[in-house]
Amino acid sequence: MDDRNALPISNPQPLYGSSMSDFLVIGSGVAGLSFAIKAAEYGTVTVITKGKLLESNTAWAQGGISAVLPPGLRDPGDTCEKHVADTLDAGAGLCNEEAVRVIIAEGAETIDELVAWGTDFDKDHDDPERYSLGKEGGHSERRILHAKDTTGKEIATSLVETARNHANIALLEDHYAIDLITTGKLGVVTEDRVLGAYVLETQSGEVKVMKSPRVIVATGGCGKTYLYTTNPDSSTGDGLAMCWRAGASIANMEFVQFHPTCFYNPAATGPEARSFLVSEAVRGEGAVLVNEDGHEFVNDHDLRGSLAPRDIVARAIDTEIKRTGAPCVFLDISPLGETFTERFPFIHETLLAFGHNALEKPIPVVPAAHYQCGGVVTDLFGKTTVRGLYAIGEVASTGLHGANRLASNSLLEGNVLARRALTEIMRLYPPGKEVPTAPEIPSWESGNAAPPDELVNIYHAWDELRRTMQDYVSIVRTDNRLRRASYRLRNLHREVKEFYWGYTLTPDILELRNLVATASLIVDSALLRKESRGSHHTLDYPKREARFDQDTVLRKF
Repeated sequence: MDDRNALPISNPQPLYGSSMSDFLVIGSGVAGLSFAIKAAEYGTVTVITKGKLLESNTAWAQGGISAVLPPGLRDPGDTCEKHVADTLDAGAGLCNEEAVRVIIAEGAETIDELVAWGTDFDKDHDDPERYSLGKEGGHSERRILHAKDTTGKEIATSLVETARNHANIALLEDHYAIDLITTGKLGVVTEDRVLGAYVLETQSGEVKVMKSPRVIVATGGCGKTYLYTTNPDSSTGDGLAMCWRAGASIANMEFVQFHPTCFYNPAATGPEARSFLVSEAVRGEGAVLVNEDGHEFVNDHDLRGSLAPRDIVARAIDTEIKRTGAPCVFLDISPLGETFTERFPFIHETLLAFGHNALEKPIPVVPAAHYQCGGVVTDLFGKTTVRGLYAIGEVASTGLHGANRLASNSLLEGNVLARRALTEIMRLYPPGKEVPTAPEIPSWESGNAAPPDELVNIYHAWDELRRTMQDYVSIVRTDNRLRRASYRLRNLHREVKEFYWGYTLTPDILELRNLVATASLIVDSALLRKESRGSHHTLDYPKREARFDQDTVLRKF
């Protein structure tokens, strides 16, 4: 039996612990919680997250959120047209211009909404009525709102507190969504639509049926597909893999953005040290990338130097490291002087804890997997190709990012699409409107507990996958490397099927299953794009080709 097309079900009997809500939200970042807070005004909302509520890419975001504010609050030279132009330029000819314009136009509304929910953005020292605006790579103007260098945590915390205080919202931590339930998978002869999800309560090991005709997937990205990433451990492509197995179309997964400046220090121990991001906002305030000789090498690749779009800067670093044989390059913060500690206290203090004082010597940095530019195909209301199923935030592909995301556009997109998705749901099938349902949803059939010696195989497969992606599907690719990766992933897929069907489900098995599916989508998409564009650069096809001015769309059926 192929785990891509079926659910492990036993006798069709209702499962103890099943629940019903008007809206089921999977994920607790800016997209999921923004949707939940607004949807709670119209019905009951269940929000599930596989870990803790603040374990999300949103909470880890340092730099800020981009928005063109109303006249008088924004920089005089800035306009929505400039923000649109910067986004289109970074996206390397693959953005959906309508999506770019729609999302950027709602920037000011997003800021007002987040502030109303308790987010405290930094204010200008000289004019406390105005926000302090920063600048990041690819932006022509200062338009990044921030809360020092922990903007994501500030936003996430305020959203969690707002959601906790709403009577219609149930927040369930340590609940891992296994698979979406659709009429098609249950063999119901009607239109294929979503009915809910099977969910593992990790503490008890119980698999629950969570029913809802309106499922919103907001699970973030897939950075843990790679060995080195700036993402939290939760970023394992779960939502993408679930939507793919449910029959949703996927687009542009070859475009994995690598952030140029991940802290590099072999002496520092622990995963936090290996994945610590040094925000692009540091370069926005004047820091520059240099090699060990102090040369600003990025200027040799782009006139914008250290503030070029991320794909350009990451490739420049990769080229410099390969040219010199050095293990890293350096971020020189000396142009900021003492203001570095005031503007970026979290970064400064974290680096000190890892044994590095940025005021005394430049910060060693390397690129690391950071953002999934493609994802589940949606329209501008988050609607997927499966009825009743919506995808918002990093997991979705709206067309905003194209081949490379412009810095700080992600938090904006998550909030805007949450708002627009709710509008569309309330138009098509608001709570109270009758929708097709399955007569019965079968219970879950679990395998046997894995013997201790088999657990080693699971952990080895996890490590092999991430090393394969790091070695063969990284910043610079070739068809030969991609084919090697594809071959190894096929082997891993066979192993994962044995784990998934034969053992009692655990988060490790579920994450491995989703990582293999997501990695395969990345590799398959990369093999189809015979050109270099944005975050996809291949030595076999080094030029951008007009014939590839289109999305790479994968469909199961």
